[in-house]
Amino acid sequence: MTRETEQTRRLTDGLIARLDEADRLPGAEELRALSYDLLGAGPGTSVVDVGCGAGRAVAELVGREVNAVGVDPDEQMIAVARGRWPEADFRRAGAYELPLPDASMNGYRADKVFHELAVPERALAEARRVLTPGGRITLVGQDWDTLVIDSADPALTRALVHARADLTVGPRAARRYRNLLLDARFRDVTVAVHTGVFTGSAMLPLVTGLAEAACTTGVVTREQADRWIADQRARAEADRFFLAVPMFVAAATAPR
Repeated sequence: MTRETEQTRRLTDGLIARLDEADRLPGAEELRALSYDLLGAGPGTSVVDVGCGAGRAVAELVGREVNAVGVDPDEQMIAVARGRWPEADFRRAGAYELPLPDASMNGYRADKVFHELAVPERALAEARRVLTPGGRITLVGQDWDTLVIDSADPALTRALVHARADLTVGPRAARRYRNLLLDARFRDVTVAVHTGVFTGSAMLPLVTGLAEAACTTGVVTREQADRWIADQRARAEADRFFLAVPMFVAAATAPR
């Protein structure tokens, strides 16, 4: 195994661990269930889960007697999904080129995916291609500029949040869901916001990661990052930690 391959494997392992943690957060299961309901995912329907990761949503859809297909561009991710859920259908593919026939799926789901896409319009064109006329689409994700964190230094906190957002391909994709869907000629577009509020130490690594990322990119100094991290750790220890993460949920209908 080359050094580059080993590094890629470690990065994917880390991503899988973070996705597993996210799946266990309060409200995560209910949000996934809402996305299935918005698709009308029931027995005998077909749904493609784009950017399926380790496959939990696909397995839950299969449990609803849905003909579910999970796609992800990461080979290691697909291997993990197949190992965890051998009864499910997982395929290696990206959002721009789905391995599915035209008009073959009743539903299209993408959870925490569109902020990673440089050209979301292309992904939505592909969604329209694979959806049946009148099929349903659901997009779920956070806007990376709208993390709400209580701190002793609000100005520094804003700088950290924006710095982390700037490391993302499409940090504000979620606030664009409605217009993206309308531009792609989807109908009956709805958008709702479900905000997760976290006051325990479980989310401390996420907020300290903001400071580390900002320090690495030179947005803040090491001293500023350390001071901010120390404040957040003290808050967590004193039961004064506060983080709110708005999750945007968009749904629409493919044109007939």
